[in-house]
Amino acid sequence: MRRSLIEHVENKFLRKDITAFRTGDSVRVHWKVKEGEKERVQAFEGVVIRKTKGTNRATFTVRKMSFGVGVERIFPIHSPRYEKIEVLTRGDVNRKRLFYLRELKGKASRVDVQVDPDKAAAKAAAARG
Repeated sequence: MRRSLIEHVENKFLRKDITAFRTGDSVRVHWKVKEGEKERVQAFEGVVIRKTKGTNRATFTVRKMSFGVGVERIFPIHSPRYEKIEVLTRGDVNRKRLFYLRELKGKASRVDVQVDPDKAAAKAAAARG
């Protein structure tokens, strides 16, 4: 009884417009930042290194390199504070958690990009003329 009541209340606050992405994907999160009385949208772009499960408590961690320093930020998936999530590239990884990227530097820290066969064929056809 108690569990169903909590789930009922939580389901009201779940977002319906969630972008499908996985660990290893490069994403751009458009986050609403409030500074004083003004509100603006700030983009945070990086690689998803972790996704946690849960209903309204689900989160994902995005890592980027900023001036040679690794920066990670944890975003709640169902938060009303972000405007949208753009998937830039699909990563080709075999793990759910990519914490090994923290120790890697430079080109070694890049994630392989998954090749979409439809887009690759269209690109080859356009190149031929």
